[in-house]
Amino acid sequence: MAIHHAQAGEIVDVRPLADALAQTKTTTLVKTEHLEVLRLVMPAAKEIAEHKAKGDVTIQCLEGRVTFDVGGKSIDVTQGDLFYLPAKEPHSVRFVEDSSLLVTFSL
Repeated sequence: MAIHHAQAGEIVDVRPLADALAQTKTTTLVKTEHLEVLRLVMPAAKEIAEHKAKGDVTIQCLEGRVTFDVGGKSIDVTQGDLFYLPAKEPHSVRFVEDSSLLVTFSL
């Protein structure tokens, strides 16, 4: 079965998951030749080791709290915050609380 990705003009619900957060998995919402949008869902205490994205990245915290380590600084991101990383910027992520992030990659 193919994974559904939103089509042009299709509305995607990205409101906070609240009680459904613990049962929800990370999902790619949109994928095209030049763009990928995913809802990244992670429990508290998880970490993503340092890595780089090929293109620019925006991260919007839909719920929870995460800390990005980038450029020698720790940056706390909470619900409602939007965070930008340029292409190839090394960064790591710590999930301080159960969290849901809207992540957009340029490819």
